Amino acid sequence: MIITASKLNKFLMMKLPAAWMCGVRVKQMDENGCTTAVRYRWINQNPFGSMFWAVQGMAAELATGALVMGKIKSSGKRISMLVANNKASFSKKAKGRIIFSCQEGGKIDYAIARTIETGEGQTFWMQARGVDEAGDTVSVFDFEWTIKLK
Repeated sequence: MIITASKLNKFLMMKLPAAWMCGVRVKQMDENGCTTAVRYRWINQNPFGSMFWAVQGMAAELATGALVMGKIKSSGKRISMLVANNKASFSKKAKGRIIFSCQEGGKIDYAIARTIETGEGQTFWMQARGVDEAGDTVSVFDFEWTIKLK
């Protein structure tokens, strides 16, 4: 089964209902990148008139994690994945539609190949940048993913 944006959105509804209810959706995914989107709404607001940071984090993590899931699926191996660390920076209030993009699929290819070759777990950092409708960066999230053979 190939992982697609549509299948990931169904997965969100069933397995990550908080993200789905807040409006996080996968818009595009290919071998090299993934794009997610979330719109500022009543359900995902903070008291300061913008999107709650954790909602932005869900959309950003999905942009990186969907790539990891897809690459693991393509490898045909039983590999576990986990976020070990993350960091974020915020530069502008998140209002309107925010698009998160990660175009770092090559990092995952290398880590999976090393895990299969050595049998040892691997760690790697991936970044998702959130951009508003004006094209301004509102937040940047970095996630340290760990993978290992099961």
